[in-house]
Amino acid sequence: MDAHSAERPAGRRYSGRTTAERVEQRRTALLDAALELFGTQGYVAGSVKQLCGLAGLTERYFYESFRDRESCLAALYDDLTDRTRERTLTALRAAGPHLDAVIGAGLAAFIGYLSEDPRRARVVLVEVVGVSAAMEQRRHAVLRDYAELVAGLWSSARARPLSERERLTCIALVGGVNHLLVDWLLDNRTHDPAQLVEVCTGLFTAVRATDTTLPD
Repeated sequence: MDAHSAERPAGRRYSGRTTAERVEQRRTALLDAALELFGTQGYVAGSVKQLCGLAGLTERYFYESFRDRESCLAALYDDLTDRTRERTLTALRAAGPHLDAVIGAGLAAFIGYLSEDPRRARVVLVEVVGVSAAMEQRRHAVLRDYAELVAGLWSSARARPLSERERLTCIALVGGVNHLLVDWLLDNRTHDPAQLVEVCTGLFTAVRATDTTLPD
């Protein structure tokens, strides 16, 4: 922020927008550019200069919103995973009481959101891997969050807590879905996403069938 902008009242409008709204507009443009650049050419190949060129902004405005290129990637990852989770939760809430229907709806929403725009899948599943220790912690937290979501659904369906082995099973299920999507992406998306949903639903249903405490 320069000296002149620091002196401006926060609520003052320029071209019909407040300063805060203009900052947010520029940040959104940069995140859109990051999705395009990182989701097509990759994170390693992308530069701040390229991001700003795609966004139609100078580098000064990049550093207005982001510390560096990795912080931009982290913000994009957070945005995409938040949207994926919201899509998934909305589907779960609308699926009804039967666990198999809930599982199918959640998987269809999760896989659907990432597969309908392969750039999303590439950023979330591939480009963030191994970037830094901080990014790995972020990625691991998202996977564990989904494992806890699966565990919560399973536990609620039978009204008692899961064993440690069953919680590990939930982590394995989430990891399986993640890896299947990575394989789909790296194999040039040769399989219909509906087939991925079918395979993953079958995997979850098979595990559900081994639990004799669940209602039919």
